[in-house]
Amino acid sequence: MDQTTDRKGKGVLRSLDWWTIIIYVALLTFGWLSVCGASYTYGDTDLFSLSTRSGMQIVWIGTSLLLGLVLLLLDDRFYDTFAYVLFGLLLLLLFATIFNPHSIKGSRSWLVLGPLRLQPAEFAKFATALALAKFMSKYGYDLHNWKDFLITLAIIFTPMLFIVLQRETGSALVYLCFFLVLYREGMTGSVLFTGVAMVIYFVVGIRYADVMVMHTPTSVGKFAVLLLIQIFSGAMVWVFCKQRGEALRILGICLGVTAALMAFSLYVIPFDVVWVQLILSALLVGYLLYQGLGTRIRSYYWIALFSLGSLVFFNTADYALNHVLEKHQRTRINVLLGLEEDLRGAGYNVNQSKIAIGSGGLEGKGFLNGTQTKLKYVPEQDTDFIFCTVGEEEGFVGAATVLLLFLALILRLIHLAERQPFRFGRVYGYCVLSVFLFHVFINVGMVLGLTPVIGIPLPFFSYGGSSLWGFTFLLFIFLRIDAGRNLARS
Repeated sequence: MDQTTDRKGKGVLRSLDWWTIIIYVALLTFGWLSVCGASYTYGDTDLFSLSTRSGMQIVWIGTSLLLGLVLLLLDDRFYDTFAYVLFGLLLLLLFATIFNPHSIKGSRSWLVLGPLRLQPAEFAKFATALALAKFMSKYGYDLHNWKDFLITLAIIFTPMLFIVLQRETGSALVYLCFFLVLYREGMTGSVLFTGVAMVIYFVVGIRYADVMVMHTPTSVGKFAVLLLIQIFSGAMVWVFCKQRGEALRILGICLGVTAALMAFSLYVIPFDVVWVQLILSALLVGYLLYQGLGTRIRSYYWIALFSLGSLVFFNTADYALNHVLEKHQRTRINVLLGLEEDLRGAGYNVNQSKIAIGSGGLEGKGFLNGTQTKLKYVPEQDTDFIFCTVGEEEGFVGAATVLLLFLALILRLIHLAERQPFRFGRVYGYCVLSVFLFHVFINVGMVLGLTPVIGIPLPFFSYGGSSLWGFTFLLFIFLRIDAGRNLARS
């Protein structure tokens, strides 16, 4: 029995992807140096003291390494067998956290256990990924089957709902990254396109809502969004229905009528062309449904649904922004879109982080020599905004090196996911890389002022145990699944 266990252990060690582990250790090292730089105060003499954040981060790193070892020692079949159990337990924990009496910065997402604070949302990511992989790998699973698709959506949205109820919207949005996995497993690109279109509608519609077309009462934002809905609908008829002539007819009528009435509004009698566009869009929906009935081409119904959904989204986006979102969330979006400046309020963090990164120049100011971070000008500089410390102390060279390390990790995870012999491993692998990709893209983007500030950590860099343990769970479970792909089974 001992010999069998020993052979199995050696087999796992030989099968481990050591390149990924090397990247993991490199990111941990850079992360610790960044925490030192972000939390260092002039006069500190001991970076390893447990009374400092740099010292405590060593504890989190050490426990993460031990945790990774434990995860590698478990049989890879354990994660498949108990995927639903782990998911159920984390859902119960998320639900219980909603009623948590401890509120930290307005969020009830933290469980306080004496000196220890844990955020269940960080651990629910790996449990959700396992549940998705388990369900999507079952015999007969078909993403285009309504029942399978709805259950898949339920697995993604249930933890999101619980996290939103904890007033932790940023962490909840991370779970949208799992849709990239669905796209890899055969979900039509139209779903992804719909998501991109909604973002375009929101940004253009809100950003230019109060800008008028010359001397007319027509809003540029509303006019542009409705025009985009008509163009997108016509293009989809061309692509999905293979009806080139029909698509050109739809585009010709919509654009021709709109252009004629816009000219009339500009040079004869000014009026709001948006009302005409709304009527045109409503008629377009009806025409698409009529074409679907006449040709029995199902794609017409989906395009009609897309057009109708776009119109509903167009008419509710402004209400959602001004009446559903919290005041601080609304302000952050307005600052990002350039509608407000607010350098002393919501825009303060981003402005200071950009100053810190810019002051680093090409090679940076050196370890522990950053002035913006040492003088604490950047709030949350050792958690959500830690990348500005990298930019200030290590400069463009250091920041580019960190981004290249993350790119290497993402590319390595894609390679590992694609070589999995079973769908369970492939789906879980893509879940892992999607989470990392989302965190890196959004975190670095918000530090640079390119994405909204939603308060999510930078993997392996941001201070804290919950996020570090959560990312370690995600990564090392996948490494163990990958290591077991070619092992002999007893």
